[in-house]
Amino acid sequence: MLAVFVFFHFLVSIALMALVLMHSGREAGMGGLGFVPTSQGGTHIVERNLTRLTVVVAAVFLVTTVSLFRLLD
Repeated sequence: MLAVFVFFHFLVSIALMALVLMHSGREAGMGGLGFVPTSQGGTHIVERNLTRLTVVVAAVFLVTTVSLFRLLD
């Protein structure tokens, strides 16, 4: 059971790293690739969805980290 949980934590950490690397600095990244037209001065919908997904994966990473700490303590 613990091995499966550690593997899940590993997958979540890889996903979190990939999502963070996909973010843009300014006018670049996934939002700047041209998937959707630029809104009027706002953020691309792709960039907003990427941010939302990153926050969710970061929350899952936090929960699995704390759970692993409690299990291994």
